[in-house]
Amino acid sequence: MIDNLQESLSTLSRREREVLVHLAEGHTYCKIARRMGLSVHTVDTYLRRIRGKTGATTRMHLAFLAMCAAQGNSPAPATVPKSRDLAAWSDTGTV
Repeated sequence: MIDNLQESLSTLSRREREVLVHLAEGHTYCKIARRMGLSVHTVDTYLRRIRGKTGATTRMHLAFLAMCAAQGNSPAPATVPKSRDLAAWSDTGTV
């Protein structure tokens, strides 16, 4: 689970954050690869590294990270809610 959002995002490289932003925009691995001039395998590798650095264990955690990375300097909560609470939490308009 992702314990500290700001700290987790700060460990990512510029390219890893770029992949997350494309993911937040709803692009597939293939489309991200084309936009960044990479192979699909490299995009997958970036996402594996992101999961390793941040502790994201589910696609929902990864999607949440992607949305936060896409927001850039917007204020973010200190912690990420558990997967089962994420949908209800995002309905409050916080994300």
